[in-house]
Amino acid sequence: MIARVLAETGVPAPRRREPGFEGLAHIVVAQQVSTASAAAIWARLRSAVVPFEARVLAAASDETLRQAGLSRPKIRTLRAVAEAAETGSLRFESLRRLAADEAHAALCAVHGIGPWTADIYLMFCLGHADAWPAGDLALQHAVGVARGLASRPDAKEMAEIGERWRPLRGAAALLFWAYYRVLKGGSGAPV
Repeated sequence: MIARVLAETGVPAPRRREPGFEGLAHIVVAQQVSTASAAAIWARLRSAVVPFEARVLAAASDETLRQAGLSRPKIRTLRAVAEAAETGSLRFESLRRLAADEAHAALCAVHGIGPWTADIYLMFCLGHADAWPAGDLALQHAVGVARGLASRPDAKEMAEIGERWRPLRGAAALLFWAYYRVLKGGSGAPV
């Protein structure tokens, strides 16, 4: 199955974002909105929070953050991330040294950071080879099609399916995102 998918997608290029507070904030801003909307909101947020650091974001008013385009839940999440970074309850520099499951748990301990966000951070900011965003709908769709399943597997089924690719589940995710783009008439990974 992997060989067949790879023949259709080619080798997907790795994608990286800056690790730390800024990288995680960028992921939070971009989730559940279009790429164009995410880019516009991110640009406004970066202009409103200068320099873009946890302490500066924490000091910004809710009105400033709303004017940048953030929803109330995203404001709460970004404030929780900023507080965790400032108090040291989330140490970005130590996440790189942890196993994927440990780093995932540390990120999910911050209010508003769920499994998908944690896995995306591990993959794209830290380059962790074993992150597996089992709840990602595009990933679920692509894996379901590749495996010839009658319906899209849910997060629990995806967790089980992903075990076969451990410790390189992140590489498998990149491949299946590229396959999703092929299935939708595009090319390359959407993330």
